[in-house]
Amino acid sequence: MAEKIDMEEAKASNGEALANGLSNPKISSPEPLSQRVKRIVKNNLLVILTVAGVIVGVFIGLTVRNATLTRTQMIYVGFPGEVLIRLLKMIIIPLVVCSLVSGAASIDPKALGKLGGWAMLFFLVTTLIASSIGVVMAFIVNPGVVERGKPTIQGLSDDVPAAKDVIDSFLDLIRNIFPSNLVSAAFQSYGTTYKPITSNGTDGNLTVETVPFPSDQDGMNILGLVVFAIVFGVALRKLGEEGEILIRFFNSFNEATMVIVSWIMWYAPIGIMFLVAGKIVEMENVGMLFASLGKYIACCIIGHAIHGLLIMPAIYFVFTRKNPYTFLWGIFTALATAFGTSSSSATLPLMMKCVEENNGVSKQISRFILPIGATVNMDGAALFQCVAAVFIAQLNNVSLNFVQVITIL
Repeated sequence: MAEKIDMEEAKASNGEALANGLSNPKISSPEPLSQRVKRIVKNNLLVILTVAGVIVGVFIGLTVRNATLTRTQMIYVGFPGEVLIRLLKMIIIPLVVCSLVSGAASIDPKALGKLGGWAMLFFLVTTLIASSIGVVMAFIVNPGVVERGKPTIQGLSDDVPAAKDVIDSFLDLIRNIFPSNLVSAAFQSYGTTYKPITSNGTDGNLTVETVPFPSDQDGMNILGLVVFAIVFGVALRKLGEEGEILIRFFNSFNEATMVIVSWIMWYAPIGIMFLVAGKIVEMENVGMLFASLGKYIACCIIGHAIHGLLIMPAIYFVFTRKNPYTFLWGIFTALATAFGTSSSSATLPLMMKCVEENNGVSKQISRFILPIGATVNMDGAALFQCVAAVFIAQLNNVSLNFVQVITIL
């Protein structure tokens, strides 16, 4: 009897039919190695192609550098990369406006305010952390303490643009939040310039006053478009049934835009490859650059590595209890594009596609938060600018006190 029971258990454990007619779900035939490799490659094909594009681009750039190229030929080398940048910039405005309108319209206004508040708090805290890392690294590495004299870069003049007053910079920010023309906001932003105005004083003497004047500057006013899209989405939700037609229109427009982004993503590895190659070819004298600015460059790179590979993953792990580097692998294509284009706005379409498809982020969250983050959250720039401020102070033998350091932060 015992032997019979053992035989029946053995049959069940081998995956054969049990007494109730069900097979054991825990036992399955192992997947062959070749099929497993194919599945992994298929699921990560775009990331693998992007990595290969970066590596091949470095080799192409180093190889072409040995040839004597004219400036025109250098432009031709980077042309496929330029096409990628133009494609990404082409899709930015419809993507940002439609995603924010549909995202704001799909979220309850109370939840929208709460979500936006948490997002702004996160942006503020992470930017402050990045700034602190930059200042600490600058004081540890001392990039401005050089023995060979002050570093110089060829091609740059000593002319420094006139600095804006703090209040004018703040007022320009507010003016850009409320653009006077939505069409011009797609390619121009507001900026203050100064002109000397001569007038007669009360005592009869001529006085010269520097007066701020409005001027249009080249560059998309993405902040104004973001604010308008959010307000417009909230207004559509307030309309109720009357606003459903427009909400469905923006939702459809947004989905169509994401389809175009998915097409662009498959061109990204080729574009990134030539972007990297073009950047390397354009470097005139890499050895001289690192000899004069090596400590400064190293300080920035180490600071960015600490913030991007340690601090941010740690924050992600604390709140989600998931592997942060799996998340980073899912957005590698967007990170490589950011490396090649040096533009948060140009990388935004690919970032939205990556976090939704590879990392499973909700569309309501990604399409509302990411456009705002690409505009407001600049951790890398904050770190770099703090290092630059300390670097310039050290070059000029200016010792910074505690209050000045807090001002930089």
